[in-house]
Amino acid sequence: MLLKKLKELVFGRAKGLCEYCKSPANISSQPFVIEHIIPQSKGGETVETNLALSCQGCNNHKYNKTTGIDTITNEEVNLYHPRQDKWEENFSWSADVLEILGNTSKGRVTVDSLKLNREELKNLRKLLAEAGKHPPKE
Repeated sequence: MLLKKLKELVFGRAKGLCEYCKSPANISSQPFVIEHIIPQSKGGETVETNLALSCQGCNNHKYNKTTGIDTITNEEVNLYHPRQDKWEENFSWSADVLEILGNTSKGRVTVDSLKLNREELKNLRKLLAEAGKHPPKE
C-alpha cells in the first residue's frame, strides 16, 4: 500500500512528464518508471525526496550515474536532481523547441549523460509541437 501511494505521489508531482526530458507518459509506448535519483547501489533510499518519474530512455541512460564531466569546464559535476534543482534554471528549449539546452554545468552534463536530445525524442517533440502540445506547460 505504501509503495502504491509513493508511486501516485511521484506521478502526480511530475504531472505525468519525465522529470528529465519532459516527455509525456500518456503517449509513451513504454511505461514510465519511478527511479531513484541517488541510486540504491550508491545508498539512495526509497523515499519521496529521492524518487523521480522517468521515461525508459532517460532511466536507462542514467542507470547509476550521479555525476558527469562538463565538456566546457572539464569538471566533474552532479547531474540534475529533480527534488533539489529547478528544471528551468538548468535547461531551456532551443528556438524550434526540439532540443533541450543545458544552461549550467549541471544542465549540460545531464543533457549529455541522459541523452536528452535522442533522435526519437526530437521526433516526438516535433509532432507534439505541431499539435500545440509542446513544450509542456508547467
